[in-house]
Amino acid sequence: MALKKPAPKKSAKSAPPAATLVLLVRHGQTPTTGKLLPGRAPGLHLSDVGRQQAEVAAERLSVLRKVDAVYASPLERARETAAPIARATGQRVIIDKGLLECDFGDWTGAELSKLMKLPEWTTVQRSPSTFRFPSGESFTEMQTRMVSAIDRLCAKHRGGTIVCVSHADPIKAAVAHAMGTHIDLFQRIVIGTCSVSAIAYSPGGPIVLTVNSTGGSLAELRPS
Repeated sequence: MALKKPAPKKSAKSAPPAATLVLLVRHGQTPTTGKLLPGRAPGLHLSDVGRQQAEVAAERLSVLRKVDAVYASPLERARETAAPIARATGQRVIIDKGLLECDFGDWTGAELSKLMKLPEWTTVQRSPSTFRFPSGESFTEMQTRMVSAIDRLCAKHRGGTIVCVSHADPIKAAVAHAMGTHIDLFQRIVIGTCSVSAIAYSPGGPIVLTVNSTGGSLAELRPS
């Protein structure tokens, strides 16, 4: 009697690579928020309100199951916002220059009310892809820098969760890129102080989970 050969074992399908969850946090309020364009000028710290906002953001992020790293722009207001988040998540703040504010060049420190009267302001709002700040950075360069930094950090923490504390325009540019929205439309995105925007980066592309979140639970952030 011939022996039956054992059926070949079915190879287990390998699970798809897990997405990396990136939580983009804008720094807290400063004494110049809404008044000046501080840019990369040093010495600007959080206001009392900004420090309170940072503590609230830290409490909201503390409910996450695990945060693998907390990164921040080198500017003081970003580092001061990241500090309580790092404490709440059991991490330390790691400085990353890729998360820096846009280089506003000669416009650095200018009053917003005066900038809004310039003819170039219309270009900044409606056609930012064509604009470069005098002696500074273009919006396209800023977006490329920010997205490249996020890609690099995602590769370092593949399948994990990271917090990146940055600034309004770089976060808006990153969100626009993740949504497939042209940079000329990124000014339509609002990123408030100490708001959280969450993007899951997977091999299939980014998935935007929330934008400009300032309240409610962040515990259930995941692609649907």
